[in-house]
Amino acid sequence: MTFQPRYYQREAIDSIYRYFAEAQGNPLIAMPTGTGKGVVIALFLYEVFRQWPNQRVMILTHVKELIKQNVEKTLEVWPTAPIGVYSAGLDQRQTINPIIFGGAQSVVNCVELFGHRDLLIIDEAHLVNPDAETRYQKIIAKLREINPYLKVIGLTATWYRMGQGLLTQGGLFTDIAYNICDTAGFTRLLADGYLSPPIPKQTATKLDLANVGMSNGEYNLTQLQAEIDKADINGSAVREMCQHAHDRKSWLIFCSGIEHAEHISGILNSFGVSCAAVHSKIKGKERDERIQAFQTGELRAVTNNNVLTTGFDYAPIDFIGMLRPTMSPGLWVQMIGRGTRPAPGKANCLVLDFARNTQRLGPIDDPVIPRPPGMGGGEAPVKLCDACGCYNHTRAQFCVSCGMEFAFEQKIFRAADTREILSTGMPQIERYVVDRLVYVRHVARKSGVTNIKVSYYCGLQSFSEYVSFDHKGFALHRAHEWWRQRSAETPPLSTDLALAQLHTLRTPTAIKVWVNRPHPEILSHEY
Repeated sequence: MTFQPRYYQREAIDSIYRYFAEAQGNPLIAMPTGTGKGVVIALFLYEVFRQWPNQRVMILTHVKELIKQNVEKTLEVWPTAPIGVYSAGLDQRQTINPIIFGGAQSVVNCVELFGHRDLLIIDEAHLVNPDAETRYQKIIAKLREINPYLKVIGLTATWYRMGQGLLTQGGLFTDIAYNICDTAGFTRLLADGYLSPPIPKQTATKLDLANVGMSNGEYNLTQLQAEIDKADINGSAVREMCQHAHDRKSWLIFCSGIEHAEHISGILNSFGVSCAAVHSKIKGKERDERIQAFQTGELRAVTNNNVLTTGFDYAPIDFIGMLRPTMSPGLWVQMIGRGTRPAPGKANCLVLDFARNTQRLGPIDDPVIPRPPGMGGGEAPVKLCDACGCYNHTRAQFCVSCGMEFAFEQKIFRAADTREILSTGMPQIERYVVDRLVYVRHVARKSGVTNIKVSYYCGLQSFSEYVSFDHKGFALHRAHEWWRQRSAETPPLSTDLALAQLHTLRTPTAIKVWVNRPHPEILSHEY
């Protein structure tokens, strides 16, 4: 097997091994839409069966398109994989294979047919409801009747859900083993060209939600469509789309109901933009034909209602028209994620957010995490040291890693008060050739913790980063990843031991730096 994963895909796989070596729960892997979760699944399966060939694994998701994509990716990575598929939508019902790719809806009523399973992998894990009477929970309960030691791994681009908060708060999943959906991870992926940036433009057309009520934490869908699906609003929104996206090739429009999707599609066609609607009333073959016509370029645009969110993979999408207000950060991030896949000739994805979801829910790389019932907000508040990148408590006066003093902040707000689709705006990333590299032993001024200050001299400029093996948690994890990029040896147990081994490390030849921030941040290294 000669398949070479991207660096973050390798990190994600390694994080699973590391997690099970240290813990006993069910880990979660968080990766943005379009970054190749299917590759992580495929390569992980290949490596597991090389080491433990008698394993029996099931991979579940909710739509046939994702099942098909994951099967194809696994066979690309591992052509002789012992795969079976159980999906009514794909008209396949295999049960005895060591690896089963299945649809949750098809599997739920016949779990006993698959026998003993050692591992369950759930793609789009944010769809796992903690309620014991829901589909995934029933499947897991039956699998555990057969094997009480079953382990579950989840993969998702949104590690939270409405009515629960973080997926690790009171649900199936116990820990987040790997997460590159945050601001730092998203920026790194943009810098390396693995994501295409969403670019917002302000819209003149505004959707009035004053008369729309709430139902189970979300807008009442009947009232939502009634208030939004009006001729003057639809016409105004489509005119803005044609004005701003006239040079865009692939348009995806999210609408607030079935009739709304049909109406917007009709107006687009009258404006000369070839379009079809996709929704739940269009079944089977006809829906597949409409989607295929969009993907082959026969149609320039497609409107949809609650269909082309998770599981729809078409990289050339370079314009998203957002006519679907939501209170769900997960749905918001998943919808915008349809446009973040890079493609040849695609510089970015234009987003017209008529729904004002950005103001309500925050940017896609730093959304407002839903609150669990009866509790406060999601994660504990933290602040990031601009000098060394270490996480600190919000009340810390000095960075625990490098000793930098934090500027006083009167109050920290955790509300969606920005109109930017990315929390940092567009990062300015520059590449610098490294002329000289200097390591210096550095002791944090207040904490006394020993770090390695790594300085990269690039012409007349220099950039620094701090690495410490004497911390715990995120800072230590980051130090280990830094070491693994430079050495095949196991990371040292302390900073002093690392200092003694620096001469064995390979040296970067170039670095990419996020320059338009108060303290430039080194995002990646080239060797």
